[in-house]
Amino acid sequence: MYIMEYDMTTFSDEHIAGQRLMLGFDGYELNSELKYLIKDMKAGGIILFSRNIPGSPQNPEQLKQLCQSAQEYAASCGQPPLFISIDQEGGRVARLKPPFTQFPGNPVIKTEADAELAAKTMAADLNSVGINMNLAPVMDVADDKSLMADRVFGNDPQRVSRLGVKMIETLQSNGIMAVAKHFPGIGRTSIDSHLDLPISDAATSEMDKFELLPFNAAVQHKTAGIMLSHVLYKQLDPDFPASISVPIARDLLRRKMGFDGLVITDDLDMGAIAKHYDLGTCIRQILLAEIDIVLICARSPKIETAFAEILNNFRASQDMKAKGLSSFNRILEMKRRYLNLTPCPLP
Repeated sequence: MYIMEYDMTTFSDEHIAGQRLMLGFDGYELNSELKYLIKDMKAGGIILFSRNIPGSPQNPEQLKQLCQSAQEYAASCGQPPLFISIDQEGGRVARLKPPFTQFPGNPVIKTEADAELAAKTMAADLNSVGINMNLAPVMDVADDKSLMADRVFGNDPQRVSRLGVKMIETLQSNGIMAVAKHFPGIGRTSIDSHLDLPISDAATSEMDKFELLPFNAAVQHKTAGIMLSHVLYKQLDPDFPASISVPIARDLLRRKMGFDGLVITDDLDMGAIAKHYDLGTCIRQILLAEIDIVLICARSPKIETAFAEILNNFRASQDMKAKGLSSFNRILEMKRRYLNLTPCPLP
């Protein structure tokens, strides 16, 4: 693990902006692209896909070297340790292939003992190569006709809550940050947000009894992060999807439900966002909504634009600066808790 002391007075505005980026890249090693994201964009985190792990079967040693060299390079640039994240749900969405342990996915998890075993084994695999954040578990509630049917624990909110919480607790007790997704719930949508913008007309009173129950449980059990969905919930916010919504991310999740961990967008390259909203509007909404981390999974000019927009908004007013510092502090606190980031006493 990489122990680094930080003094808040040593961080520039650029550092504060960059820590809010979680970015994807191409390649199997610390190449020039990844160095650029860490040194120049000052990225606070990276996300790994199968495209970052060579071989079939995959090469765990190469992946371990990638994670280790990325952390060492961040430290050499005077930056905090990186969030290194991955989608390792099991089943259809699992970036780690053999020889890593394979799970058929959430639908086959029937008991808390099943959930604990799956999460403990996932954590061991992730820890073995230096990955510290799992973008899981899925805590959506869905029936067998849903697009999400093969990724969820089922259509009973109480069961989803119970099994999801057990996975969160087990991952985190084994040193892996868990990120519950996709808030406030995508189980009843019929359009894939990778392709276009799903719209839900569910009443808030109905969502309280269905979609929101598992996320309330995740909040109460201190999940490290919550990922927002790219779904437009007309009754909650008629203008913006959850991933860039002030009423949903700030008012509902932060204020009403009391979540003080990391709030993360889903990938801003997905069709639900890219086809309907310009990036400048997205970033301003994200900052106003007190969302901490912007996820961009593919290398594109969007990365530079997002960095510049975060930086410019941070400098625009005292209110935006205060919001930015709050997010920055949440990020550093999570890194302190999980990545051995040690604060220096302030003068």
